[in-house]
Amino acid sequence: MTSDVSTARLATHTLGKIIKASLPDRHFERGRATTVNGDARPHAIVIGSGFGGLAAAIRLGARGYRVTVVEQLDQAGGRARVFRQDGFTFDAGPTIVTAPFLFEELWSLCGRMMADDVTLKPMLPFYRLMFADGTQLDCSGDDDAMRAQIRQLSPEDIAGYERLLKRCEEIYKIGFEELGHKPFTTVMDMLKTIPKMAMLRADRSLHTLVSKYIRDERLRLAFSFHPLFIGGNPFSVTAIYALVLHLERKYGVHYAMGGTGELVKGLVSLLEGQGSELRLNSKVAQITLEGRKATGVCLASGEIIPADVVISNACTTWTYQNLLPDSSRKRWRDRKIKKVRHSMSVVVWYFGTKCRYEDVLHHTILLGPRYKGLLDDIFNHKILADDFSLYLHRPSATDPSVAPEGCDAFYVLAPVPNLEGNTHWETAAEPYRQKIEAFLGASILPDLANQIVTSRMMTPLDFRDGLLSTHGAAFGIEPVLLQSAWFRPHNLSEDIDNLFMVGAGTHPGAGMPGVLSSARVLDSVVPDASIIAA
Repeated sequence: MTSDVSTARLATHTLGKIIKASLPDRHFERGRATTVNGDARPHAIVIGSGFGGLAAAIRLGARGYRVTVVEQLDQAGGRARVFRQDGFTFDAGPTIVTAPFLFEELWSLCGRMMADDVTLKPMLPFYRLMFADGTQLDCSGDDDAMRAQIRQLSPEDIAGYERLLKRCEEIYKIGFEELGHKPFTTVMDMLKTIPKMAMLRADRSLHTLVSKYIRDERLRLAFSFHPLFIGGNPFSVTAIYALVLHLERKYGVHYAMGGTGELVKGLVSLLEGQGSELRLNSKVAQITLEGRKATGVCLASGEIIPADVVISNACTTWTYQNLLPDSSRKRWRDRKIKKVRHSMSVVVWYFGTKCRYEDVLHHTILLGPRYKGLLDDIFNHKILADDFSLYLHRPSATDPSVAPEGCDAFYVLAPVPNLEGNTHWETAAEPYRQKIEAFLGASILPDLANQIVTSRMMTPLDFRDGLLSTHGAAFGIEPVLLQSAWFRPHNLSEDIDNLFMVGAGTHPGAGMPGVLSSARVLDSVVPDASIIAA
């Protein structure tokens, strides 16, 4: 405890030296928004309809705003949009629901029950890890089953596993319950949390924390890989991400029947039920300003939509670099954006087969022969390696509706470098897909090449061009310690009044729990509609 307190004091002293001033008090006042069809409520515009944007819109609607969500694509969802092809339904992005209460809360705000619109089915097991040496681990919240498997792989790690679980619970209570929904808009917000973060040893990487309790390298991997689902390298993300292990055990891993798109559909229904509006095919060209105050948006069509507050669910660095005029991008364009480390990207191959692979679980993670070396190539060297590790999603194992009768729907995801590397995806994509197909066909999906009946891909180019993500990063800003909490782009813009950020690029970060929590944070920084209307 003494060393932890000393660490906290040193960290506080150091941060106090490098940070000279906090943000000034902010003054909010009514913008140029006008009454529409007799609706005089203050108007909020949300740019982007990902989970963060939709959640923010619903929360604003519940607080008295009239909300307009503008989405550049032809459907809502952002990364969570849906592809339908040849009778198959593919979730484009997120597939795992680990904090259902964050969704249920949105339905509750609208006086409705989530279960009336969306059916969540628990996954048992959560997922299967298949190691390169041929061994495997089925991860679940079943303590006896987990102990039995660990005993088979590494008996000497049973006691360490028990201690790790207790540590993860401690980290969860502080990192998620206390800090996950807390805004970090001033230096003092950060200073107040440093003692707790020091006691959590937030300066350590997740892999370092797990290695303190676990000896077997396979198990170290199994209990530290989770940040890859949100764009983080287990060897560099803060140990606070150990909270995910407890989050899974506490709430389980779920699948939305019909696909993740059913969650998007349900949220849009809530939004429209509040009298708010979703406008598709409406790309924002610029956030309009009056001085240093956001007053609305100008669409690519030239239409100007006035608003009292603007919330951007677009990529945060894209927002600051492309949606604001040069004169307003002082802090984040000139001093910070050039130094930002962006997450890795991914290649996702969606395919359907004319047969069913009944032995394949809903979620399978196939691990290659390298771990740290592969991650170094992806995150640090930014080169496309010859080997890979894969996440295979087979929703038709649980939900027959996503594939024609007798068929299976899949997507397989491979972490790859973002576009700061030199990979030319125009020519590299198909050979890479073929390599993945050959690997799967020789392992978990025999005769795959002859069973495929439909296919499509996403590469880092699609994240850059279709989702306007800087460097084609699949998860926004990389979640390292010095890009977390106060050091991450703030939910309350540092440069522009009445402008707010939500989604993966702001606090607390990527992933469904992260972006939904970022919408929760807005409750603390966006003034109530009654204050603006006064």
